[in-house]
Amino acid sequence: MPGSPYTDLDRPPLRAQALQRALTGPGDFWTRLDVRAETDSTNADVAAAAQGGEPEGLVEVAERQTAGRGRMGRQWQSPARAGIAVSVLLRPGAARPELGWAALAPKAYAWLPLLAGVAVAEAVNRLAELPEGVLPELKWPNDLLINGAKVAGILAEGVADGSGDAPAVVIGMGLNVTLRADELPTNPTGLPATSLRLAGAEVTDRDPLLRAILRGLATWYERWRAADGDAAASGLRGAYLSRCATVGREVRVLLPGGDEFGGEATGVDDSGRLIVHGPHGDRTVAAGDVLHLR
Repeated sequence: MPGSPYTDLDRPPLRAQALQRALTGPGDFWTRLDVRAETDSTNADVAAAAQGGEPEGLVEVAERQTAGRGRMGRQWQSPARAGIAVSVLLRPGAARPELGWAALAPKAYAWLPLLAGVAVAEAVNRLAELPEGVLPELKWPNDLLINGAKVAGILAEGVADGSGDAPAVVIGMGLNVTLRADELPTNPTGLPATSLRLAGAEVTDRDPLLRAILRGLATWYERWRAADGDAAASGLRGAYLSRCATVGREVRVLLPGGDEFGGEATGVDDSGRLIVHGPHGDRTVAAGDVLHLR
């Protein structure tokens, strides 16, 4: 049947009702999960919901995005059902007295894309069954790499909803699952792209991968909120550093104005900024300040 989601048997559709039952039941963090056949951008859709007053816990998944975005407005596109494109709505600036969570200041939000990166890396490592010795690694601030090639990207955006409260945060995650070599996107930063299938993963079923990503994201977010946004106390900082391929390497940081500097990446500070040790000492840089990191 033309247009049927079952035309490519290697890329079956997500099972929306099963995902909803598994992730949005009583006691679950996620409150609503929508699966769309196609949309321009899941981040844009969730941002619009945030502006309309939607509480945190919304998840939107798209089988195909026509205008997906990464950092600095870069495109993130994939053939239908060849990857995972998902966005979630979080409100860390809103107190949750029933959970014992205080409202967090916006300066703590910088850890959220790193938190999402940990969740995606753990899910891929646990479920994908990559070849022996191959591990997913995080490239600061928001890329997941396998064998040095980008398999996933993360975009976090603040959204003001007119209430006067701290902005909501929309986190979008894109994971290449079954893309073939001729379907891979061209990355303007020069970093090659890959997919789980091309990296040799034995498991490319998107349903369990998506469940694991969302459960991991909820678990880390709950720990982080319970620790009042303290990445060290929640264990998040240690988990991130244990998977970060950037720390310990020589890097070159390109800034939007054309300036650049280099040195050894020695760590990530309490605010999620990369620490780079150069000829003139340590310098920290936030994700929003970086055009490229090489």
